[in-house]
Amino acid sequence: MSNIDPSIANEAIGLVTGERQASYGHPSRNFQDIADLWSPILGIGVSAEQVALCMVQVKIAREIHNPKRDNLVDAVGYLLTYNATLHHNTLMHNSCSDNCGYCRGV
Repeated sequence: MSNIDPSIANEAIGLVTGERQASYGHPSRNFQDIADLWSPILGIGVSAEQVALCMVQVKIAREIHNPKRDNLVDAVGYLLTYNATLHHNTLMHNSCSDNCGYCRGV
């Protein structure tokens, strides 16, 4: 019997395709805004994809310090938004028009 809890992934999917998507829009746009703010602070160019991966690491660091379900859900959510950002920025860059699966909430 597996100890994998699929409700963690299901909750993460609900978060990133529900309220948060409605509040922040497609993650590629939001993460690019964050990257544009981080770049001058760090003194290097930062990509939207790097922002997503850094946010996963924030959740891992929190999980190491204080294990709880929220960290796991959010880490999975950031991995999902990383995937959506990567897909959007590399495969759909010029043709998405908010019509990719993530934009449609699929």
